[in-house]
Amino acid sequence: MSTERDGQDGVPKIGQPAESRRETLLKLLWIGMWLAFLGSPVVDLVQGDYGPTGTVLGALGLVAFVGCYVVLVMRRMARPVGRLAAHAALAVLPVLAVTLCLTLGADWLVLFVYISVACGAVLPLRWTRLAILATTAVMVGVGLLLDTEPQYWLLVPALLAGFSMIGVRELVRTTSELREARAQVAQLAANEERLRLARDLHDLLGHSLSLITLKSELAGRMLPDHPDKAAGQVADIEKVSRQALVDVREAVSGYRRARLATELAGAGAALTAAGVTADVPSEAPELPEAQESALAWTLREAVTNVVRHSGARRCVVDVTRRETLEGPRVELTVEDDGSGPSGAPPGNGLTGLAERLTAADGTLETGAARGGGFRLVARVPASVGSAA
Repeated sequence: MSTERDGQDGVPKIGQPAESRRETLLKLLWIGMWLAFLGSPVVDLVQGDYGPTGTVLGALGLVAFVGCYVVLVMRRMARPVGRLAAHAALAVLPVLAVTLCLTLGADWLVLFVYISVACGAVLPLRWTRLAILATTAVMVGVGLLLDTEPQYWLLVPALLAGFSMIGVRELVRTTSELREARAQVAQLAANEERLRLARDLHDLLGHSLSLITLKSELAGRMLPDHPDKAAGQVADIEKVSRQALVDVREAVSGYRRARLATELAGAGAALTAAGVTADVPSEAPELPEAQESALAWTLREAVTNVVRHSGARRCVVDVTRRETLEGPRVELTVEDDGSGPSGAPPGNGLTGLAERLTAADGTLETGAARGGGFRLVARVPASVGSAA
């Protein structure tokens, strides 16, 4: 589901704070994978003849460097690091890198690659490119002082890592703007729906209530001298009020009609809130009113069963349009990895769903999923013609 599905399948969410200890550990593991390139300094520190004091100081310097780097890269997790503290940590990195390289040798030049990444992650975008180029130039200068040629084996990684981090930042920024835009669109849609409801109720009831008020006053004036005419006005009031009641019921039933797109969004939210990893599509195909309502109620009941009874850790929802011999059909599949079918007869919920789908010329299939769990498949015609 675009970026809102980041964090599923064990992939940490990009640019978002960790919401649990598991996500924090995943992000630490994700960052730790890239620290594997520090193997060269570690090997040099272990195998080099620097003596106890030199080895201890080199290890402390490496630990301090890694600590500053991790703080900078993970600053958006949990409690963010302030801008001043982030810039201070970034200033410490090149000092440690230059000191360690000039003291311990060319094997430590790889530290400049991490400085390039940190520059791309922390500095304002207008300064990042210059900082990455400056970091690479300093690395080349230090390498020349050590009589090595870093431009042949670390020049490209330093530039590539820094500019890749700029791309990641732009991706995170775009994702955040898209998320905000979606929230704004949803808010505007809700406001428009409220305005439409108010407008429809005014159109439905304004005339009827005005007519009822007018006829009530007229009947009150006619009652003493012309009771027969007053009775006619009361009968008209009854007709108008009954028609108004019918109009309101039709309008309300239209607003309360279950919509598949709404239920898909609600299913993802309900499963996530229950701690179930959800794979739910964000769009629904166009369907006739009866068929869409049947699928929407089916999805709601299926997700409720997953949350309450299955004990599942993952649930996959899929909506697919298929061409069959009976015409085009839309197939809704809800599959989880929970306890699976109980073996008992279907309950009232599944029985009601089957009856609702049958009324919409659809079918319902339930059973065990592959690898365990429960699988529900509902099919309805994709058009009124095929339903007929």
